[in-house]
Amino acid sequence: MNQQSIQQDVAIKVRDLSHWYSVGKKKDNQKVEALKNVSFEVKFGEVFGILGPNGGGKTTLFKILSTLLHANSTSQAHAEIDGKSITSQAAAVREALGVVFQSPSLDGKLTAKENLLHNGHLYGLSGPDLDTRVDALLKRFQLIDRQNDLVEQFSGGMKRKIEVAKSILHEPRVLILDEPTTGLDPASRRDLWLTIHELVQKNSMTVALTTHLMEEAEKCDRLAILSKGELVGIGTPSELKGLIGGDVISVVPEDQQHKNSAQELAENIRSNFNGWDDGGEPKIVDGIVRCEHKNGAEMVAKISGAYSTQIKSITVGQPTLEDVFVHLTGDKFSNNHSE
Repeated sequence: MNQQSIQQDVAIKVRDLSHWYSVGKKKDNQKVEALKNVSFEVKFGEVFGILGPNGGGKTTLFKILSTLLHANSTSQAHAEIDGKSITSQAAAVREALGVVFQSPSLDGKLTAKENLLHNGHLYGLSGPDLDTRVDALLKRFQLIDRQNDLVEQFSGGMKRKIEVAKSILHEPRVLILDEPTTGLDPASRRDLWLTIHELVQKNSMTVALTTHLMEEAEKCDRLAILSKGELVGIGTPSELKGLIGGDVISVVPEDQQHKNSAQELAENIRSNFNGWDDGGEPKIVDGIVRCEHKNGAEMVAKISGAYSTQIKSITVGQPTLEDVFVHLTGDKFSNNHSE
């Protein structure tokens, strides 16, 4: 495959992207890095997830890709959507891009249909072409019977449907969504995910989304994991979980209130047993001793037998994406709050 063909397969391309915020007064302000040399590519037809805890840099990345925020990276940094630079060709990027923000962008005093028509006008659409597109989307999202109702009367799930419909009205090639299921009940979440996969399969659309929910990340074709502004892992959910070569063991100390109890237990397990996976030696995560071993059940029996009086509980299981985050960062997912 030649270089041109490879480029045509890439929907989103990010190279060495960084961004920082200034904190404090001008004379002694400090730079807080929100993104640190982030690089990745998204192929056309993918559902690509950007997974990370709140404050990990996801929303900053989303704003930059959607041209809402100009990255203050070095001159080597570069980002493209559908082959167009997000800096020098921002207007063309916005035409190729559909965006669903985490915060609602609908006008509650307009009807569902009026919201769609208004958005179409912003993209220069009008007349029969716009009417046809709006009617098709109302039918597709099962909103045709409520098209003349004010949006402020709708449930969160219905509002989210209109947000997505609005974002694809101009038929973009790439759709990006920031925490798309925030505030939705489980049924509405399922409906939205069915819609996302339908857009990819029937419309050949590329979808990139940010999320802090593990169950959503599992539904993506590939994932980029962000921690404190750094991309620490990328791959399919299966590939990422494969980074952990064995089972994950979690040991809750009997005296969990005292940090020394967990430290002593971790050191004893580490020194008295071997065979730990690379990077999976016993370590303390949120007061719990966590380790990885290819023979998890056997190791649980050994640890339980040797330290029964020091252990409140012990569990073993197959790796999850949250385990992958801990493996890559040494930090519990929910405790990672840097922006």
